[in-house]
Amino acid sequence: MTQSRTLTQKDRGRINDRAFWLLCVTAGVAVLGILAAILVSTIQQSWPALSNAGANGFFTSTGWDPNVGKYGILAFMFGTVVVSLIAVLFAVPVSIGIALFLTELAHRRVKAVVVTLIDLLASVPSVVFGLWGLYVFSSWTKPLYEWLHDTLGGIPVIGALFGSVTGLNFMTAGLILAVMIIPIITSITREVFDTVPAADKQAAWALGATKWEMIRGAVLPHSFGGIVGAVMLGLGRAMGETVAVALVIGAAIQVTPNLFAPGYTIPAAIVNLFGESSGEFTAALIGMGVVLFVLTIAINLLAQVVVRRAEIRMKGAVA
Repeated sequence: MTQSRTLTQKDRGRINDRAFWLLCVTAGVAVLGILAAILVSTIQQSWPALSNAGANGFFTSTGWDPNVGKYGILAFMFGTVVVSLIAVLFAVPVSIGIALFLTELAHRRVKAVVVTLIDLLASVPSVVFGLWGLYVFSSWTKPLYEWLHDTLGGIPVIGALFGSVTGLNFMTAGLILAVMIIPIITSITREVFDTVPAADKQAAWALGATKWEMIRGAVLPHSFGGIVGAVMLGLGRAMGETVAVALVIGAAIQVTPNLFAPGYTIPAAIVNLFGESSGEFTAALIGMGVVLFVLTIAINLLAQVVVRRAEIRMKGAVA
């Protein structure tokens, strides 16, 4: 009787394990299937614009005139990349610094207050950031932009980045996005830092390391993969942000090195132009969404490659 009962319990455990495995596989396949369905359906919807404009003209042309059937999205792609890179450039150092402060330096009471403030900042709607950027932040930064233009504008090559100043431009949109993605990157990075084994830190202390040497030798190498993941998540948020960017970027279709010039991004163009579109015009906007989807996937794949190479180098160094 005892042996029969034991076998029954083993059989139930195997059945439960099998059911759990099937559930996980089904969930993973479902996610991939949904992504594939989104990609295929959006390509089908955008095909009229892609086929008429031609792949080269659609991706490499800056000409955008729906009245005559011109749908070149290069300027929108350029604006999306520039604004997102500006956001990441400013947000990542600040986010990592806040995360290190919270995990390594802050008193627990201070930590609780700062964490609450970061969570509140993450919950602010994007339209609020956009309106603040439009009516407040742009007026604050314009004198700084003008000073940078006067100081650096005459330098060859570098001066092209600091040309004539407008109130709504790439830089303003990038800075607003930086504020928006700081809570995301900070929260994930802080959780990653908390997973560093205490033994690694104590070993660094035992070898006579300073605070910074302990962080550089124990915390950052262990957390590199998580930091990259946090940055990629923030970058994806920046690339897909719509309303806030649409309010502060200036809505000018152009490719220019001047960071103080107005521009456009793919999400901002879709939200601004979709209501007045029809037919091939709508197909072109959907095609822009496909491009944004592919760019996001490509960036995440690139991040995985970077993390894997870094892990291989770390293992080689340890060996």
